[in-house]
Amino acid sequence: MKSAKPNQGWKSKLHEIIYEADTPMGKWFDIVLFILIIASVILVMLESVKEIDAEYHQILLSLEWAVTIFFTIEYIARIVSIKKPFKYIFSLYGIIDFVSTIPLYISYIFAGSQVLLAVRALRLLRVFRILKLVQFLGEASQLTKALKASRAKIAVFIYAVLILSVIMGTIMYLIEDDSAGFTSIPRSIYWAIVTLTTVGYGDIAPQTSLGQLIATIVMILGYGIIAVPTGIVTTEFAKQGNTKKDQIHLNTLCCSACSVEGHRDDATHCFNCGNEL
Repeated sequence: MKSAKPNQGWKSKLHEIIYEADTPMGKWFDIVLFILIIASVILVMLESVKEIDAEYHQILLSLEWAVTIFFTIEYIARIVSIKKPFKYIFSLYGIIDFVSTIPLYISYIFAGSQVLLAVRALRLLRVFRILKLVQFLGEASQLTKALKASRAKIAVFIYAVLILSVIMGTIMYLIEDDSAGFTSIPRSIYWAIVTLTTVGYGDIAPQTSLGQLIATIVMILGYGIIAVPTGIVTTEFAKQGNTKKDQIHLNTLCCSACSVEGHRDDATHCFNCGNEL
């Protein structure tokens, strides 16, 4: 039992550095990690430029290996320092960390797979922990609830837009000829959707006066259509905001057993597994 105490001590210290953003060492670790993630993504981008890669390939490869080794050690340390490693391994961050670490290794088996290193940009999600912007996560949660609450209205709206696109596309197919690009009803519907959503690729354009008049009407309708889902979601978001004052503030404390975050400031035990914080 005595020998377990120092072992538990270094694991607790390692967990504090790696998982906690509220401690000085944890904050510095996350900042260094953040910088290395950005550097790694930049290295992958530079490597994709043939002129740069031809001249500095060996330097870029060496730097990429240095970053990959650091991430490998960090990934192993995250597993070792937590009481229930499978909770981390199969969590969202755990999967992202693993996927962002292995591409350079498997590139020696499958050529070209190192470009997958760009997925390390997903690890920038940790900026929420680094900068302690927990309130932003709260706002994201409100937006998610607002989208769920308005999904039925949005579904009806999308259905109405599709019907309108089919009608407008069919009319344009009857008015315009093949030389204008309206060679079929599906292609005409494609034009209606592109125009109605104000994207306007310009690959298909009406040539007749009547067709251009209809196109003008569709474009104007597009501006009104954009405002509808925005208004629906905004209303639901406002409703969510009215209940925000009753919510309890959460912190960035990370459970050493299951890696769950978002505990109350006055919490002494993890809400997920009951482990002492």
